[in-house]
Amino acid sequence: MIRKVGTMGIHKPIFPPLANLPPGGGTGNRRVSSGFAGELQKALQETGGLTVSKHAKERMEKRNIVISERDWKTIGEKVEQAKKMGVKESLVLLRDAALIVSASNGTVITAMDQKEAGSQIFTNINGAIIIH
Repeated sequence: MIRKVGTMGIHKPIFPPLANLPPGGGTGNRRVSSGFAGELQKALQETGGLTVSKHAKERMEKRNIVISERDWKTIGEKVEQAKKMGVKESLVLLRDAALIVSASNGTVITAMDQKEAGSQIFTNINGAIIIH
């Protein structure tokens, strides 16, 4: 319903009162684990709290690099420890792969398989994490 206010022709909408809402104004049936927020939380848990960049994700898919949830958790813990020690960019060596991880923002920047990593020179790295 719209009601005219004054002579200037300004319209002011009238909204019916909202009854029976829980405190905070929500509908009361929010599900934390659904939608985008739930998927984001699930993804972060699966990667040990690290964010995997689009570039790193594509490289992992192309090279069939699969990292277990347990290894992701270990990587996340070690990167956090490295960050506390002042490491900004870290080389993470796994059994079958190598990752470059920004400890500053918890992002996996790039990934490569073990064969590819063996022939690389890594620069701008001030820490290494070896996980076997």
